[in-house]
Amino acid sequence: MISLPKIKFSNLCLFILMIFSFSFSSCKDELFSTDPKYRLSFSTDTLTFDTVFSSIGSATSKIMVYNRNNTGLIINQISIAGGSISAFRINVDGSVNAENQFSDIEIRANDSLYIFVAVNVNPGNPNSQVFIRDSLVFQTNGVNQNVKLEAFGQDIQKISGNRLSDNTILTNEKPYLIYDSLTVSEGKTLTLNPGCKLYFHNNANLIVYGNLKAEGTAEKPIIMRGDRLDKIKFSTPFPYNHVSGQWGGIFLLWNKANHVLQHVIINSGYVGIYFFNNDRSTLPDLEISNCKIHNSLLYGLVVQNGNVMVTNTEISNSSSYCVYLNGGKHTFIQSTIANYFNNSNVQPVTRDKKPAVMIMNLNRTAPMETIFQNCIISGSAENEFSLATRFLDQYKGSFKNCYIRTPNVLDLPQFTGIRWSNKNDTIFKSIYYDYEKKIYFNFMPDSISPARGIADKTIANHYPLDLNGNNRMADGTPDAGAYEWKPTK
Repeated sequence: MISLPKIKFSNLCLFILMIFSFSFSSCKDELFSTDPKYRLSFSTDTLTFDTVFSSIGSATSKIMVYNRNNTGLIINQISIAGGSISAFRINVDGSVNAENQFSDIEIRANDSLYIFVAVNVNPGNPNSQVFIRDSLVFQTNGVNQNVKLEAFGQDIQKISGNRLSDNTILTNEKPYLIYDSLTVSEGKTLTLNPGCKLYFHNNANLIVYGNLKAEGTAEKPIIMRGDRLDKIKFSTPFPYNHVSGQWGGIFLLWNKANHVLQHVIINSGYVGIYFFNNDRSTLPDLEISNCKIHNSLLYGLVVQNGNVMVTNTEISNSSSYCVYLNGGKHTFIQSTIANYFNNSNVQPVTRDKKPAVMIMNLNRTAPMETIFQNCIISGSAENEFSLATRFLDQYKGSFKNCYIRTPNVLDLPQFTGIRWSNKNDTIFKSIYYDYEKKIYFNFMPDSISPARGIADKTIANHYPLDLNGNNRMADGTPDAGAYEWKPTK
């Protein structure tokens, strides 16, 4: 009988541990291949940043790195080609590096890896856009692969918490980025030159206790919008500018003011224009012509005790009223008020049951006068028009040659030449947003729209060009609303 040598229990444990460690090390070596035939895959071959502002940077974007092989790989190096001087910065596996370089990153078989990329723009030419390029380089088993990096940048003038105590002119030389709101003192005038662009940071507002003169042109409109120029990176990316509530809004608050807005585009704030006055004895004036107020989280246009003249203008898509009128004289000519706020999958809230247009005439001591001519009032709700008055016999209203969506015909002397809605009417070219199909709301009348040809010619002749610059008198039968139908080419 052969006797085996005795091994102490402690030595036995050490011996087993050594065998286990050796086995694990061998398995690990087998998990990660050094064969250059195995390649990485990427979620995109080019990562593009939309326009970002110099010195402000942009929202971080990301790419996905995939190992679609049945064996693990060690990425020997991940780096930005431009190194430490690149405008781009990367975060790999939760770490950052001043040299933009990382080594020996493991990625197991059929696994993936996130890499976050940010860019900071500092263009040499401060008055024009610049195009920045670099690449993200991967070296695995002697094989180089890369993802292109691209960014458009633009210099800006930053305004943070400013109160304008003197008359001020903002030019179109460079965009303005507004933090913590821009306030105009009482009696002072803020003038925005044609082509002026105001980008508002989250919750920033334009608050005017004086006068606002924003007089753009068809060729050089004035832009007021949020400062997010990039896209939301979900399964289907879409621009932040199509999401309401990106900034606050425009608040016009002086009872002696005289405001003028021409060729102004106001987009995706909490409110478009909030024209508010508590003094019924002194009514400020607001002129809005050839403007577009679109995609507001709450209201498009609110008028409280003020006189407003709105011509050739689109006011569209709000979670509440597109237009709210209470106190003063309000005139709307050749304008489109359309609320299809729910017809988009990118909004943070859903639309409530309020109509597109709400007219409140409840105060006998402050009688209202309301005029709608050659207008469209429509939307996704069954009723998009509401007139609340306790003094119908005194109400000075005139609604002529308009299309109005409401389930009940209003048999009142204030309404003449109205095309009341039918349930299955097709009013506009497009009443929804589909990013993948590249379809966005288009409130030009459809070819079979009942709003076509119903406008009063005499009124329309005073506004011969629609909001797109088309001649609404060309066919002799002008359409209601801000847009004239044109055949699709």
